[in-house]
Parts: sequence; C-alpha cells; structure tokens
Amino acid sequence: MTTVSSIQVGLRAERRKAFLSSLGRSSLNALITLVVVIAAWQAIVSFTGISPYVAKGPIEVFNYLFVDNPDKPNSTSAEHRELLAPLVVQTLSDSLLGFAVGMVIAIVLAVMFSLSKAIEAGVMPLALLLRSIPLVSIAPVIILITGRGTPASVAVIGSIVVLFPALASVLFGLSRASKESLDLVRVYGGGTFVSLIKVSIPGALPSLFAAARVSVPGAVTGALLAEWLSTGAGIGGSILKFNASAQFEYLWSSVALITFITLLLYNIVQVIENIVLARMGMAAGLR
Repeated sequence: MTTVSSIQVGLRAERRKAFLSSLGRSSLNALITLVVVIAAWQAIVSFTGISPYVAKGPIEVFNYLFVDNPDKPNSTSAEHRELLAPLVVQTLSDSLLGFAVGMVIAIVLAVMFSLSKAIEAGVMPLALLLRSIPLVSIAPVIILITGRGTPASVAVIGSIVVLFPALASVLFGLSRASKESLDLVRVYGGGTFVSLIKVSIPGALPSLFAAARVSVPGAVTGALLAEWLSTGAGIGGSILKFNASAQFEYLWSSVALITFITLLLYNIVQVIENIVLARMGMAAGLR
C-alpha cells in the first residue's frame, strides 16, 4: 500500500513539474510574441512614411487609453476606455458564438466521418469546395439567407472561418488512434462507436485542443468580418466609422485591444490544454 502511494505521489509530482514547465514556456512564448508584435507595429509606424496624424504607435495608444492629457481636460482616458469597452465586448460575444458553432460542427463532422466513409465521401468534397471559395465572395449570399444584422449571420460567417482548420485537426487526431487499443476493444465485443468513445476521442484530445487554439484567432477574424459585412456592430463595424470620421486614435486603440485580447485568449486555451493533458498523463502533448 505504501509503495502504491509513493508511486501516485511520484506521478503527481512529475505531472506538476511538466505542467509548470509547460506553463513557463507558454508564458515566455506569449511575452516574446507580444514584444515582436509591438516592435513590428512601431517599425511600421516609424519607417513606412505614414503621416503621424493617421498612424499611432504603441506609446500613443497606451497614453490614449491610460494617461490623461492635461491639454484636453474634456477627453479623458476613462472616457476613451468607456467608449471602446462595449465594442470589445460585442466583438468577443460574436467571436464566442462563431467559435462555439464552428467547433461543435467540426467535432460532429469528424465523428461522422470516422463512423462512416460514405458520409465522408459525400460531405468532404462539398466542404473542400466551400473552403476554396473566398468568404467575402459568399458572405452576401449568407447574409441574404440569414438576414442582415442577425445573430445567425454572425454564427454562420464566424463558424466557416473556424470550421475547416478545426475539422482537419480533429480528423487527424481521430485517425491516429492506437491500433492495439482498438483491437482490444473489439476483442471484448465493442463496436465502432464504443471504440470511438473509449479510444479515438480520448486519444484525439491533443489535436482537439490544437484545433481550439488555432480557432481562437480565426473566430475573432470571423466576428470582425461578420460585423463589417452584416451587423455594423462591435469593432468590425466601427473601424470604417472611425476611419471616415478621422478618429484614428480610436481606430488604432480598438485594433490593439482586440489583438492583445486574442493573444491572451490563445494562451489561456493553451494553459487549459496543459492542465488537462497533464492531468491525463499525456506529457507528450505538452509544449
């Protein structure tokens, strides 16, 4: 009994160490990415010859959002954040809708393809055809069917951006199920569905999380596109308004905020992935 307890304690310690190591790497990668993005942003503003009236750098955006200008007492940083907050919340809500719908459809299709090659042969060519068509070109048809400014149009446009990369990743994970484990399930009388539930889906968790991570920026992109083309709400719908009214501070601040939040959400999904995989002992899936 003592030996078993010692082994369990040792396994917990190894999983905790693997998780902390992976968490440290994820945080370092996020910091490096943030530094690179800010450096590239500043380089574009400084060396492309764009007018300072139009182009706003990282320092200017930070001051605009968090530092009050004594020369403009009627325009405070709190007011700037108050204006942008509802737009960010709306875009994140639209992103969540597209992300959820796209991931659910991708998982359902991947499971159906795994259960039936006939379904895969019938549906996959249509999916590949839709993937090859630029979303902007079919967006008017989607809006005509679902209605302009409706949540359905946001869900469809956002889910299309998420669907295809997620479907490919989940299918890849399901196809790499252990042959020995599948044979063991069949020996004990389990069918294809039982093999899928007991072996394929648990083994595809790393690919499922990879699909979720990749889908986070895709969902935000889809939400911005849907807001621009359909609803006119959120950051996607306000960018043209800010540009037309020469409110370039709001324009750059809104883009910077949604970019930073997207990076943050990406890393949150990666941390959740690390926790789950470490909990299940899938140390190989940790990065």
